[in-house]
Amino acid sequence: MRHRVRRLAVAAVALLTASAALPAAAAERPSREEHPAHGGLSAVIRYTEYGIPHIRAKSYADLGFGTGWAQAADQLCVLADGFVTVRGERSRYFGPTASTDGSLSSARDNLSSDLYFRGVREAGTVRKLLAEPAPLGPSRQVKDLMRGYAAGYDTWLRQHRTTDPACKGAAWVRPVTTLDVAARFYALAVIGGQGGAVDDITGAQPPTAPARGARTRTAPDAQALIRAMRKRAADADMGSNAVAFAGGSTANGRGLLLGNPHYPWQGGRRFWQVQQTIPGELDVAGASLLGSPTVSIGYNSHVAWSHTVSTGVPFNLTQLTLDPADPTVYLVDGKPERMTRRTVTVPVKDGPPVTRTQWWTRYGPVVASADGDLPLPWTATTAFALNDPNAANMRFADTSLGFGTARNTADVLASLTRHQGLPWVNTVAADSSGHSLFTQSQVLPRITDDLAARCSADLGRATYPAAGLAVLDGSRGACALGRDADAVQPGTFGPARMPTLKDAPYAENSNDSAWLANADRPLTGYERIFGTVGTARSPRTRGAIDAVAAMAGRGGLTVRGLQTQQFANRVTVGELAAGDAARACAALPGGVARNKDGTEVDVSGACPVLASWDRTADTGSRGALLFDRFWRRIGALVPDAQRWKVPFSAADPVHTPNTLNTGAPGFATALADAVTELRAAGIPLDSPLGEHQFLVRKGQRMPVPGGTEALGVWNKIEPVWDPAHGGYTDVAFGSSHIQAVGWDGSGCPVARTLLTYSQSSNPNSPHSSDQTRLFSQERWVTPRFCEKDILSSPALRVVPVRER
Repeated sequence: MRHRVRRLAVAAVALLTASAALPAAAAERPSREEHPAHGGLSAVIRYTEYGIPHIRAKSYADLGFGTGWAQAADQLCVLADGFVTVRGERSRYFGPTASTDGSLSSARDNLSSDLYFRGVREAGTVRKLLAEPAPLGPSRQVKDLMRGYAAGYDTWLRQHRTTDPACKGAAWVRPVTTLDVAARFYALAVIGGQGGAVDDITGAQPPTAPARGARTRTAPDAQALIRAMRKRAADADMGSNAVAFAGGSTANGRGLLLGNPHYPWQGGRRFWQVQQTIPGELDVAGASLLGSPTVSIGYNSHVAWSHTVSTGVPFNLTQLTLDPADPTVYLVDGKPERMTRRTVTVPVKDGPPVTRTQWWTRYGPVVASADGDLPLPWTATTAFALNDPNAANMRFADTSLGFGTARNTADVLASLTRHQGLPWVNTVAADSSGHSLFTQSQVLPRITDDLAARCSADLGRATYPAAGLAVLDGSRGACALGRDADAVQPGTFGPARMPTLKDAPYAENSNDSAWLANADRPLTGYERIFGTVGTARSPRTRGAIDAVAAMAGRGGLTVRGLQTQQFANRVTVGELAAGDAARACAALPGGVARNKDGTEVDVSGACPVLASWDRTADTGSRGALLFDRFWRRIGALVPDAQRWKVPFSAADPVHTPNTLNTGAPGFATALADAVTELRAAGIPLDSPLGEHQFLVRKGQRMPVPGGTEALGVWNKIEPVWDPAHGGYTDVAFGSSHIQAVGWDGSGCPVARTLLTYSQSSNPNSPHSSDQTRLFSQERWVTPRFCEKDILSSPALRVVPVRER
């Protein structure tokens, strides 16, 4: 019986997909059997191994429908939670003081999140952006995708019972609208700007007359603001590596791409795998951010692309000179302008509604908070407003859609030029003709170095060179941002100013600035707001450039070589410092060091472990865990300037700084602390990493390869330390949707992929941990792109879906 069902399924799919063999014009007229619609939206979803859906539809609205349906099937609770967020209803369902998962803003609690997102909705911000004509607003195709996505999500919800315990029977799991889908796009677009300062926006209130003897708020502290900006970057739960190789570096003269984005493993910024097909129009595979109806990172028969979080600062501040008689009035060229008062009321669970006021200006919302993301005061004479150009950007989806239909890297660049919609990422791409591309084409406020020199407030004269954060003088109309002739959006940079590298043997980025996308062809001449030139690179960047430059130099590269690079698990800092640390350890008198409490600790057992460690973060590496815990303490005890004997040199940025300064105060303490910690947890100093860096999924313990940011490992993971339960027992964020892509001339891309945390967040799903097991074993998925491969899948399951 099972064999008969299998034969019927294959026969049905052959009939349903026959249009793939037809000319494009014929393929655009699918048969009724392929799309069994009765006046509503419909699609056919073919599931292959690991629950990966291949969605086939006759129009963009139908494609959105199938995507919304399939995402709901895998991620209903996570999606529903996000829709509660963008509707400003978290306090209503979960209470005002509970925390969010941080996936759509930096709000510290539900009330702050609701005040912001409800304010955005009541102001009609997203609705107005949707109404803008393209290219400033979204295209008809993207609007259809969003409309179809909402209908598909709602249809799944109507037709199925929820089994995920995270939201089973929950009142907050409700139907959604196109506006909800667009609002989620908006939240992602502004997460680097307004979304990263939600508490500062919702908490900003004008000063009141101080009581006698009370302390008034002081002037802003430039160094505190610089530290806050650096902490923001250090604490970010998004990063990535990506490298594109041009044809001269590869075995067959075609391009290669390895993408390794680092994103949260839980919550609403997870990726989800999919292939989307409209015959004769679109055929693209890869990963979508949850809630998105387009492929965010992916590939097709001709081109592959990935993104890395950029160093560009996607917002700026404006210092307001206030009317001495009224702190809600500011002066521009001597003329008063009254702030716009935005009063927002939030319903609250088990309590009365809460009403708060936000203050908005021509430059954006006023930001002020003693303990928020941006430590800025609002005094009787001065306030600060945040300008976020992505608050007017609903072009992200069109940019991604343009990538999906691209035939080469020139088309990728053309989509970026036409739509200008990427908010906070770089793009790295390769194509089947052998071209490579890196570009930092993103939406940034048009802060030129000249403008910053002419118009910076005193605060900005310190923050702009140090952190790329411009603080402009808002009292002068001449300090407006202006417009580049080729910019779609006023007040932003046009495409001609974007740092771009074409057809280099390799083009790589690991979240440092564009400067060393290729160490032999450095990019310079861009404005400071994009990032720095001639400054020290992170250990991850240094290790990545060293590795990929060597790969390009050897040549003859294949997809298999990309796979090897992904799981080499080389610890860059270990290569630089472990030998020095082992020798200094062995030289300690009596093998003794004092820990942070002043207690003498026998560390002699650590010396041979560090010396013999293989300098990798493989699960079988002995000494990796000891070095990890030691290096974390070095970071806390020894300042950067004292950590290395050989300082950074811009003439040799990949190999400097180097030589661990073992004489620095704190070295021996860090070693003693690490040894003390591991012994207290009952962990032998030479334990294999995987015995104490692991996950438990469906009752199965899975060792996890890779390492933390400070170690400089390409395969980055940020694990959760819980020594009482064995060490690192979970992963907060890190390697997520990995893809290694090339071409062989067959018309079918040669691709290997891996979604580290698996396709579904529902623990009852068979696809909630299957790819996580592969990640643990450093194995890959061979995805099915061409029709013959989809139809031959032993796991093939065909699901026609439609509104009804």
